[in-house]
Amino acid sequence: MNNIVFVGLDVHKATIAVAVAEGVRGGEVRELGNFLNHPDHIKKLVERLAKGGRSLSFCYEAGPCGYGLYRQLIALGHECVVVAPSLIPMKPGDRVKTDRRDAVMLAKLHRAGELTAVWVPDDAHEAMRDLVRARSTAVRVLVKARQHLQGFLLRHGRVYAGKKGWTLAYRRWLTTIRFDHSAQQVVLQDYINAVTNAEERVERLTQQIAELAQTWSQAPLVAALQAMRGVAFIVAVTVVAEVGDFTRFASPRQLMAYLGLVPSAHSRGGAVRRAGIPKAGNALARPVWTESAGTCRIQAGGPRRRHWPKASAVAWRLWGGRVGSCGCCATSSRARASRSSCAGKVRCRSQRRWQSRRSWRLRSTSCIDKASCIAISSPATY
Repeated sequence: MNNIVFVGLDVHKATIAVAVAEGVRGGEVRELGNFLNHPDHIKKLVERLAKGGRSLSFCYEAGPCGYGLYRQLIALGHECVVVAPSLIPMKPGDRVKTDRRDAVMLAKLHRAGELTAVWVPDDAHEAMRDLVRARSTAVRVLVKARQHLQGFLLRHGRVYAGKKGWTLAYRRWLTTIRFDHSAQQVVLQDYINAVTNAEERVERLTQQIAELAQTWSQAPLVAALQAMRGVAFIVAVTVVAEVGDFTRFASPRQLMAYLGLVPSAHSRGGAVRRAGIPKAGNALARPVWTESAGTCRIQAGGPRRRHWPKASAVAWRLWGGRVGSCGCCATSSRARASRSSCAGKVRCRSQRRWQSRRSWRLRSTSCIDKASCIAISSPATY
């Protein structure tokens, strides 16, 4: 322990403030100064600190400079941790903040073991995460472009009479809008072009994610998450790209705390007060996770009738393919025994009629053909 030197780095785009703390308890903590944030200068600094065979343990806050410094220090054979900035202990009365003081504080807290490290992805995982975040940025740009167009139309009294916007009928209506002044017509066309370009960008990035995800090391996990109700491809790949290694969480509580999906609390004495979620953690994985979880309050629908013979057992169980009133739409022994009697029937034996698609979605009691029953009950479809 006495031969270990804890190094705190306050990293910026051009410079790095460096402070060191000796491994002994109560040992000296000193500032070394500012160094250029360049691989050559960093290598010289590491060689200087490692003289005499001392072990170095670096730490710096996660920020816009990424993980390049972390990977360089690990490649040089030294320990390094990237610290979560929101979990650094702070003194409420300390109102002075400088690069030097930040570096010294990081060195002290690192020696005391009070810092929380973040998970650092490998190069391939970080590349996929960048692609997913680029699509998220494109979606936000698309939303703003649509808002700009609709705000411009509302300001000039052009209101769509339909129930839902951005449908094919809505786009046809946009082509019929005319203004008296040519300048306003130019503005309208520019807003429409911005929406079109943003939609094309989102579609292009979505296709690229789908293509590259097939060769990704986390592709099996992405496919497994899609077996959950409400989780489609984009939600699954976003969660996997942002969360990373799920095995680092010992329990679901830790995962939910990481995503900021636990209630905040302010309790003192015998009073317990709960409030909304703290919204800590990853700001991209949390919204998609909550949106997908919100589908659980909606009654499951089901594949369209023309897709029934192709439905897999997993899809049928997730979409509500339970025991119906005729007893043949399930995976129970009774359903397997009655498969032959179900062949060719087009109406439910108990109700003597096909229910409407809405009723089927709500109760899942309609009879299906033999091919669909086999698809449900056959274990080979898992």
